[in-house]
Amino acid sequence: MNKRIDILDSTLRDGAQGEGISFSVKDKIHICQALDELGITYIEAGNPGSNPKDMEFFKEIEKNPLKNAKVCAFGSTRRKNIRCEDDENLRSLIAAGTENVVIFGKSWTFQVTDILKTSLEENLAMIKDTCRYLVEKGRNVIYDAEHFFTAFYDNRQYAFNTIQAAIDGGASVIVLCETKGGFMIDDCRSAVAETVKMFGKKAKIGIHTHDDCGLAVANSLAAVQEGAEHVQGVLLGFGERTGNANLSTIIPNLQLKMNYDCIPSDKMKNLTSICKRIAEITNISMNPQLPYVGANSFAHKAGMHIDAVLKNPFAYEHITPETVGNSRVFLMSEVAGRSTIMEKLSKIAPEIKRTDSVVKDIMAKVKELEANGYQFEGADGSFELMVCKLLGQYKPFFKLHYYITTGSNPRPEEGVCSCAQIKVEVDNKIEITAGEGDGPVNALDIALRKALEKFYPVVSGFRLVDYKVRVLDSRTATASKVRVIIESTDGNATWTTVGVSSDIIEASWIALVDSFEYKLNRSIATQSLNRSIATQSLNRSRLAKKSK
Repeated sequence: MNKRIDILDSTLRDGAQGEGISFSVKDKIHICQALDELGITYIEAGNPGSNPKDMEFFKEIEKNPLKNAKVCAFGSTRRKNIRCEDDENLRSLIAAGTENVVIFGKSWTFQVTDILKTSLEENLAMIKDTCRYLVEKGRNVIYDAEHFFTAFYDNRQYAFNTIQAAIDGGASVIVLCETKGGFMIDDCRSAVAETVKMFGKKAKIGIHTHDDCGLAVANSLAAVQEGAEHVQGVLLGFGERTGNANLSTIIPNLQLKMNYDCIPSDKMKNLTSICKRIAEITNISMNPQLPYVGANSFAHKAGMHIDAVLKNPFAYEHITPETVGNSRVFLMSEVAGRSTIMEKLSKIAPEIKRTDSVVKDIMAKVKELEANGYQFEGADGSFELMVCKLLGQYKPFFKLHYYITTGSNPRPEEGVCSCAQIKVEVDNKIEITAGEGDGPVNALDIALRKALEKFYPVVSGFRLVDYKVRVLDSRTATASKVRVIIESTDGNATWTTVGVSSDIIEASWIALVDSFEYKLNRSIATQSLNRSIATQSLNRSRLAKKSK
């Protein structure tokens, strides 16, 4: 039986300290539900004593109980020279009503004397008193030893004294915090090994690392190898400064590579989808280079690589992407070979054979367009539309008569600086609409959606989630060609499209049109398939009745 490692996710507390991250109470509830679905052991959900929003969250989560994860309130030890009963922070922790609490205290003498401005003895009393007070109130205490690794190498005995104080107070878990994120792997490993040897039989030892040297994941794994049984981090790694230990990498590394149990085995296949859900709630774009869950984790581009992977994925993949709920991607480019084209076509037009002349035509078209600045490796939607056009399977969903965009500076009102007017035709019917937005592309997106949803109601659920622009030839300055990549979603699936022009608005328009037409084409194809299946089912039912 594999050894169990408890995972504590701090997305809602440490992660929320990252630049640009702000959660509403509803966001926090949804993230808790997603982490609970993944099978995380603990969720550190915020400091109820720091702001009213966190306290509101703890009241709301009681109305939405989780099935698996244990929600933890977070706070500091009592203030110096004050009784626990009189400390506002501790009263807030009790009021939060969570069975588990995370308390942080000072391990480093410098922090005690120069930051807290108190004596080393008083700091030990603050740690012990706080843990004892919370345990007596029926709480399970997880104690975070802040700056532990700095303290370990500065004054080891005092660092150990702080841990002993927490254990004497009744803490069941001692978490060694690599707060500054600056320690190398061997230093982390040695400190954890000695601490486990000293205290491992008295309490469970945990690890909490930051990524200032890019080693948060590595240090966490090393700590587990040295006996840590509790790992803290943030699912997508964001947080203060360069971020926290990335649990989306740590969990599969521990479970799939190192034979530890972190989450239920049947939940591992949900890892990628839950990471995407949390990124969506947080309103950030997931780094495509993330191990295991990134869009490029199992992406192949070179023709020889793709040919080998098609024969046997083990040639270039360390696990099957489905294990973590991800999928294999073959990127379109000028270096892509026939195998890449065939893999893509198997999903778009499976009837096409490798020797068909159209395969050569598609390869030639890809090379031609990429020579003009297009890039299909991140724009599957545009690639699929291009193939449909070459196969004669494309029918435009609307005809553009014109669009006009205008901008203003300063902004006439908050959030609006551009307007767009558009005239389109669908089935000989004309629609003229306008949209206001935060920039011309946003305004065009709003105007086009407004025009088309009268003919195709499904577009009301489409929205643009990412927009990237790249200048292709800086030597021609403002006359340069630009490539625009747009990522869109309907709330379930995401797709990407591309446009190229020397006019940034035109490039954006091309990508925007591809986005709408790609999804409309997919939606209509799905509706046709569903109608066909329904018709076949009805016919079988009728035949069955006749046979009786």
